[in-house]
Amino acid sequence: MTNPAPPTSGVQLLEVAPEYAGQRIDNFLRTQLKGVPKTLIYRILRKGEVRVNKGRIKPEYKLQAGDVVRVPPLRLAERDEPVPLAQGLLERLEAAIVFEDKALIVVNKPTGIAVHGGSGLNYGVIEAFRQLRPECKDLELVHRLDRDTSGLLMIAKKRSMLRHLHDALRGERIVDKRYHALVRGNWPAAKKQIAVPLLKNNLRSGERVVEVNPEGKEALTEFKVLRRFGDFATLVEARPITGRTHQIRVHAKHAGHSIAGDPKYGDEDFSREIRELGGKRLFLHSAFLRVPMPDGSVLELEAPVDDIWLRTVERLDA
Repeated sequence: MTNPAPPTSGVQLLEVAPEYAGQRIDNFLRTQLKGVPKTLIYRILRKGEVRVNKGRIKPEYKLQAGDVVRVPPLRLAERDEPVPLAQGLLERLEAAIVFEDKALIVVNKPTGIAVHGGSGLNYGVIEAFRQLRPECKDLELVHRLDRDTSGLLMIAKKRSMLRHLHDALRGERIVDKRYHALVRGNWPAAKKQIAVPLLKNNLRSGERVVEVNPEGKEALTEFKVLRRFGDFATLVEARPITGRTHQIRVHAKHAGHSIAGDPKYGDEDFSREIRELGGKRLFLHSAFLRVPMPDGSVLELEAPVDDIWLRTVERLDA
């Protein structure tokens, strides 16, 4: 007796709305075919099974408003079914929302939660919000935070908002993002900025490491002292003018004042002393955000730190 073939979805005809004009067909399909593996999307594109206006196209084809995209039947067994997330996590993220309107969500992301799945993780913030907001078909991360960094994270609910915010983020000083960091030692008040180029390297293990290197990309971070704890530690505000991977963490290390709890760029002795005070986390938090909105208004938000951070700072003061 043979096993029945997995059920298939029917042919789908997708009409391209104006907000998707200019987007590559492969990226468009990734947003429209939720749960379909990237490998399958690229396979049907490569084999010419996806048609636009009844003609074959290449994966790099850029869509125009009004295009009709024909997607062939897909075996449902080939889909990546979304992993049901624990109700406690969903409730935690729902409670962490600090702003929401019809086009944007801003969440105070807890430390320890990745922004998206991958590298052995089945889920992240974006997967969780796709379960929390199933009616929003275009949910996408506007930017990223490292897994262990907490604080303000923007999620676009509409393609038009995603494009607007990406344009704003590409311009220096248009979006104002400020982080709080607890760093080793006594940060000099005169050290107001770090401007050294950063180069991203991928190790054989797949781990991503960033280093100061003259061949890297320009990177600028402005720093301001908020509070001192003798010569042991300093609470600083870090304002990244450029947006390089691990920028604040590497610039702090380069300045000789690495961030507490940083397993990659930190000082283990300092981090251990902070852990002994109860500070079992990376002490980097996206605390403030000011961003222009499409209607000309300005959205300004602040996010509080968690109890672990508050208790650790109280003990440093004791």
